[in-house]
Amino acid sequence: MHRKETRIVPRIACALVATMVTLSLSASLPGSRPKLVVGVMVDGLSMDQIDLLRSTFGPDGFNRLLRDGVTIDNLDYGTSLDPAAATAVIFTGAAPSVNGVDRATKFDTEKKIPVSVFLSPSNKGVFTTETLSPGALLVSTISDELRIDGGGVGSVHSISLDPQQALIMSGHAGNSAFWFNDNTGNWATTTYYKEMPTAIQSRNHFESIASRIDTMAWTPALPLDRYPDLPAHRKVYPFRHTFPKNDTNRFKAFKLSATANREVTSVATDYIRSISLGNHEEMDMLNLTYTLSPYPYTKDGDWRVQRLDSYVRLDSDLARLFKAIDDGPGMDKTVVFITGTPAPSRTRRDDDRWNIPHGEFSRRKAISLLNMFLMAKYGNGDWVSGYKDGQFYLNRTLVKQRGSDLSEMRSEAAGFLAQMAGVTSALTLDDVIAGRGGERGESLRRNTAVANAGDVFIALAPGWGVTEGDEGEAGLRLVERSTATTAPAFIMSQTAAPQRIETPVDARVIAPTVAGLLRIRSPNGAQLPPLRLK
Repeated sequence: MHRKETRIVPRIACALVATMVTLSLSASLPGSRPKLVVGVMVDGLSMDQIDLLRSTFGPDGFNRLLRDGVTIDNLDYGTSLDPAAATAVIFTGAAPSVNGVDRATKFDTEKKIPVSVFLSPSNKGVFTTETLSPGALLVSTISDELRIDGGGVGSVHSISLDPQQALIMSGHAGNSAFWFNDNTGNWATTTYYKEMPTAIQSRNHFESIASRIDTMAWTPALPLDRYPDLPAHRKVYPFRHTFPKNDTNRFKAFKLSATANREVTSVATDYIRSISLGNHEEMDMLNLTYTLSPYPYTKDGDWRVQRLDSYVRLDSDLARLFKAIDDGPGMDKTVVFITGTPAPSRTRRDDDRWNIPHGEFSRRKAISLLNMFLMAKYGNGDWVSGYKDGQFYLNRTLVKQRGSDLSEMRSEAAGFLAQMAGVTSALTLDDVIAGRGGERGESLRRNTAVANAGDVFIALAPGWGVTEGDEGEAGLRLVERSTATTAPAFIMSQTAAPQRIETPVDARVIAPTVAGLLRIRSPNGAQLPPLRLK
């Protein structure tokens, strides 16, 4: 009996060793769950520009994505969306009509001013006076599902130049969300999130952008003759943008520059190292945003050199981010997804000497005339509350008090506005909900959050701009321009072979596709199945 037991012991020991070896091997197999997820949103990213500059890029940024990842040339958002709404589509897998976020700001009909769609007075700001929370998101996000899957052990952090995007990316269940405050230069957050990583505290107290901004300058990273497709006259004088302390717009200018992308990367790499992201039992997630949007603080409105330089600099930032991942958990244990948002549809008006047709649509005049028209039909009163982002808001409280038919009044208002100079179409909210917007009807319906919507939607002709309040950054006059509603996307994962998808892909597929690679549930509002990757 004793001898039999002594023979069993080595067998058990061998079995345990074999089990340990098997577990060790399985942890490194391609089918294993990753330890880190990195989500990146890039405002204004263009595949055409990436292809144009590919020979100028180094091997470890965009070229690494093109070489080792899944490349989606055209991620289709349906209609033009601002960065906040596009980010919500990517992280929820749901259209704005479902996720509740169709733009960064909404019109407050009582105060008659635009406010953040995430306004939440019950949540105080930290390093900011902004009071925000992710409450406007009506569904779960990839970040939420990752936290739920790990029972709260894995952490989710977001770093953004924009507060709305920071909140969307961290979602309802994230650990922290920080954004760049363009009034103070601090990294700010809200009391909704409970964690403040040391990396952020240290930067705000000892390496604040406010204390360094007057020493920063944005100049070309390369000799001008190395940037492709530039006309000869743009290769003569290099640009130089500085942010002096006596400039009240210095933080806003900085926020839109390639220099801001460098700061985001520095904070992100600090997070990976100081919090040891990707080295925990459950998956961690780090989300960040970059900007490639038009830089409005150029003297002549021609920002082609700055745009090319922004891509070159972002290529270096991506290489630095990937290096931090390689030195941390390792890219073999990481899923990276990088998604562009559509280029803005409003651009700076061309110089008058070029004689490009243009016009100005007066917001105040349109409100006044529309109100007079409605008074003639429905009696005296302030029937129009305001205008924001191509939408007119009627005074629904007054409509209800007078017992008027809101749908009928919308139709009357749309018919009147359609006759104004520069207006190419006017649709009622009822038209939008029913998908009666012509060729873009279904896309417009899908990308409208009814709770935030106005009563009449107008579209302006190309070359036309809105006066009194829609001038944009630097007080510049912006005009409408027909632009694509697509942007590229990239996914790097050990379980997805390098491939390039050239046919348009619905933007709502990113969330379920990433969720599938992570082996977690898709967000609860995800509307499409994941991509079938090789």
